[in-house]
Amino acid sequence: MSRETSYLNALHSVTPDLTVDLYLYPVAAGGRTGPVRLGWGCQCAKDKSVDEGWNGYPLLERAMMPGERRRLGFVFLCREEAVLALGSNDRFYLWEERWIGEATLVR
Repeated sequence: MSRETSYLNALHSVTPDLTVDLYLYPVAAGGRTGPVRLGWGCQCAKDKSVDEGWNGYPLLERAMMPGERRRLGFVFLCREEAVLALGSNDRFYLWEERWIGEATLVR
């Protein structure tokens, strides 16, 4: 299955793989300089070693600004594998050329 097909299938399902409290780091703390919007995705890692990462996409209903916190769902291209890896910790981290945020799992 192609990457694009996986992405479209995940978004169309609208069933989150994980529900999280997402925090995008503020610009002053090294976060993004602009908002994230519907369809945006990044690498997600269970720790900041970046040994393994999974392509994750927050299910956004509207833009999310740096410094903002929001509860939302996440979908992943490698759904089962990502859930097994990222769901084993209490949080995971978002990477976009640097650490831009963290997601705390809602249990």
